[in-house]
Amino acid sequence: MDQSTKVFKFGGASVKDAEAIRNVAEILQNYRQDTLLIVLSAMGKTTNALEAVVNAHVAQTNEATSLLEALKLQHYLVMNELFSSDDEVYALVNDTFVEIEWVLDEEPHDNFDYMYDQIVSVGELISTKILCAYLNNQGLPTQWLDARDVILTNELYREAWVQWQETEERFQKNAQPLLQKGGFVVTQGFIGATQENFTTTLGRDGSDYSAAIFSFCAGAESMTIWKDAPGVFSADPRFFPEATMLPEMSYDEAIAMTYYGAKIIHLKTVGPLKRKHIPLHVRSFLEPSAEGTLISEREVTTYPPLLAIEANQVLLQISNKDYSFVTEQHFSQIFNVISDLRMQVTFIQNTPLILYISVFDQGDKVVQFADRIQDSLETSPVKNLELINIRHATAELLTQLRQERKVLVEQTNGASAHLIVEKS
Repeated sequence: MDQSTKVFKFGGASVKDAEAIRNVAEILQNYRQDTLLIVLSAMGKTTNALEAVVNAHVAQTNEATSLLEALKLQHYLVMNELFSSDDEVYALVNDTFVEIEWVLDEEPHDNFDYMYDQIVSVGELISTKILCAYLNNQGLPTQWLDARDVILTNELYREAWVQWQETEERFQKNAQPLLQKGGFVVTQGFIGATQENFTTTLGRDGSDYSAAIFSFCAGAESMTIWKDAPGVFSADPRFFPEATMLPEMSYDEAIAMTYYGAKIIHLKTVGPLKRKHIPLHVRSFLEPSAEGTLISEREVTTYPPLLAIEANQVLLQISNKDYSFVTEQHFSQIFNVISDLRMQVTFIQNTPLILYISVFDQGDKVVQFADRIQDSLETSPVKNLELINIRHATAELLTQLRQERKVLVEQTNGASAHLIVEKS
């Protein structure tokens, strides 16, 4: 196994237009002597645009084709700035867009999630073909790898689970020979495939996780996520201007923060890296010479308060209709329904008369939940809330937050605190 492989992940913002793609190539020029596996997201807001195509096709509004044509035009305009008109990349990209057109020629599939994955996954296939062609034109020998030939998943479309043993075997068969040739290998984030070769996705913003999967399989020397932020901050600077950048974090601290909603890294990313002691760097493609944040097994003794906000929350206030306790039998019923509806739980607190559960607001799922437990339990939902999660909380910070926000429910456990608050 090649311990010298480095894995780089570039997100959509880093390849949003021609200038951004040129910038990525300039960064990669500095690593031309390295064995690099590059994991790439779809360009800019392509995933959002493809979601609109899916929704239009399902609703049969006759807009799906025009939405797709607009997206194709955006890509071709970028390509026109990067390539000569006779470059073979145009045929490669056009053939890939045809895969969506085939889906749109048929009636909407009964399984929405399956159809979603077949369409939305095309964004990554196209971005990687464009970047691969451009890097080769710039004298950076690059091979294209289909991530679906490596990452094997189950059939849980839109949130597929990786089948690790088979994925490692497929990596050795399909990816390792490309890496051994030297130069760069570019592949897609976010996507995988089932045993029957149907495309799956790993969950929204799953490209970080894809890079961690490839890093794990390669036994990589390191993994780097290139973002528009200079590193990991103690809180989102957009909402907390006093937030500071962290030069270093431990794996466990990063896992905890992503679990609690920090958006800088996908929540499944750090686990595979920790298992193989692979350091993770979070760096800025806007300031590529800056060191950013290092996440590794080395323990950091002192942290400032670390805050993460989960927006778009609904607080379910669940009580027994006979005003007695919510018992263990009720718990079983409640969480079976939550599991069936695939609701995303972010907070739980039990009190003598009310069980509080915070979930993401996912359309009519709250109504469905209330209907399915109404025989014995009442549900009073409160919408338009935020969950503030704090690690290494201080009394001063908690006092400040209580003064600034209306707190509905609060839970503290040592230096960790969780506040359900009205949206500011």
